[in-house]
Formats: sequence, C-alpha cells, structure tokens
Amino acid sequence: MSYHSLEEIIEKAQREKKKFWEIILEDDMNERQVTKEKSMNKMKKMLVAMREAHENYDKDLISSSKLVGGDGHRVKEAREKGMLICGDFIGAVMEKAIKMGESNACMRRVVAAPTAGSCGVIPAVLLSYDEFYLVEEEKLIEALYVTAGIGQVIAKRAFIAGAMGGCQAEIGSASAMVAGAVVYLRDGSLEQIANASAIALKNLLGLVCDPIGGLVEVPCVKRNVIGAVNALTSADLSLAGVVSKVPADQVIDAMGDIGSRMPASLKETSEGGLAITPTGLEVAKRLEEA
Repeated sequence: MSYHSLEEIIEKAQREKKKFWEIILEDDMNERQVTKEKSMNKMKKMLVAMREAHENYDKDLISSSKLVGGDGHRVKEAREKGMLICGDFIGAVMEKAIKMGESNACMRRVVAAPTAGSCGVIPAVLLSYDEFYLVEEEKLIEALYVTAGIGQVIAKRAFIAGAMGGCQAEIGSASAMVAGAVVYLRDGSLEQIANASAIALKNLLGLVCDPIGGLVEVPCVKRNVIGAVNALTSADLSLAGVVSKVPADQVIDAMGDIGSRMPASLKETSEGGLAITPTGLEVAKRLEEA
C-alpha cells in the first residue's frame, strides 16, 4: 500500500472527489496490477468466506485443549429467549464474534481480519449489520475496502500482531478497522470514518496479549466480543459528532509506542498476565502433560 496515513487517504479522496473505499480499491489495483473486477472479486471471496464461517459453525465442536467451544450457541439461545440486556442486535454481534473465534480455535476456515486471533470482530459486525439492515452486497464489499485501508495504515505505522504489540494490535486494530466501515455504511463523512477508528483504537490501548497455554483461545475468543461492540459504540459516537481530541494517525502511533514499550511477557509469550494465574498455569501444565 502506498499510503502511510489516514490523513493522506482522506486528502486524496477529497481532492479527487472520491470515497474512502475507492482510493483503497485503486491502490490495490495498482499494487497488484489487477483490474477493478479482479480486485472486487477477491474482496467478495473474503465476504463469502466470512458468511460460510458463520453458517458452518458447529456448536458441538470443542477445541483440542477443551478450553473453548459451544459458547457461540449459548449466546444464540440466550438471544432468542430475549435474555440479553444488550438486546437483539448487539446479541447477534456477540454471538458471531464468539462463533468465529471458536471456529478458529477448532481449526475451521476463517478470515484472518486482520489476524486469526481477531478473526471474529469484523465478520461479527458486518454480518450482523447486514442481517438487521439488509445491505446490498456491493456496499458490504466497499465497506471491506474501508477496513483494509485502515488496517494497512495501522500495519505500516505500528503493527497488527500480538507478538509485536500485544492484543491492542490485534483486537484493537480490528475494532478500529470495522468502526470506520460502519461509519461508511451509515453514510458518514471521510473525517468521521477516521474519527471512529481513532476512538475505537484509543479505547483498547494497552491491551496485552496473554494467552493461556500459548493458545489463541483464552482470553482471545471473548476479546473478539469486546472489539466488535467497541467498534459499534465508537462508530455511533463519531456519527453523533463526538470527536477524538487525538487524530487517528497519532492514536496509531501511540499504539505503536505502547507496544514497543510493552514487556515481552505480555506479547504472546504466555509469561505474564492471565497466562500465569494459578488457573492459567494449571491449564498449561495439563496441556503439556497431554
């Protein structure tokens, strides 16, 4: 990607009177030397894979560690019974976020968006939004270009891997990416897209990566729920006119700085945080013996 900042993307879009997603589409076409049709078909395949991952969820599948499985179905049942305080829409988002994370842990096909550990955030938001608001497929594909553009800037200015920057780089990035996409789906402005991303990422700064037993399961799966719901509230704040005092690019830089300062014990090594609680150590020992 040729862009190093969201500000740069916005300025180009304003100058050429184009939408955010069109700038990213053109960049992909130039970088990979493909036609618009080929670029959009590839993005469509991503959307289809997200849908298939949700539709093919198996409530009876348990990960080999026995740590995760079936919770997505439990949330679905609670939602259908009207038990969830957050309501039907947020309930659907929670359900899908967990289902995607569990499917990843059970080695099913998922879309790493931007990583396998954060694979539930973007699909949960976009698929649920489509379920409730009936979006045209082309619009959803355009929204995915928005997520891609934001994600690529984050990857360039900071990182998207937990091993490099902690979970803020995975769940935080995914949340920022889809927050911007939701603003686009709601016909928000270019500035509101970036602003939503800034708010979402700010909310998760400092989030550590401390997987129990070195597996992308606990607490990873449930953090996808937090990232998805955070994206929606951040998008709503931005659409309501609430502005982040720190611009999006500077928030990304701050995330990079925090990740660089974060000790290795909190960056996917399972040497700190939840991984070294009595329960975490007990699980790790059991897995090692098994």
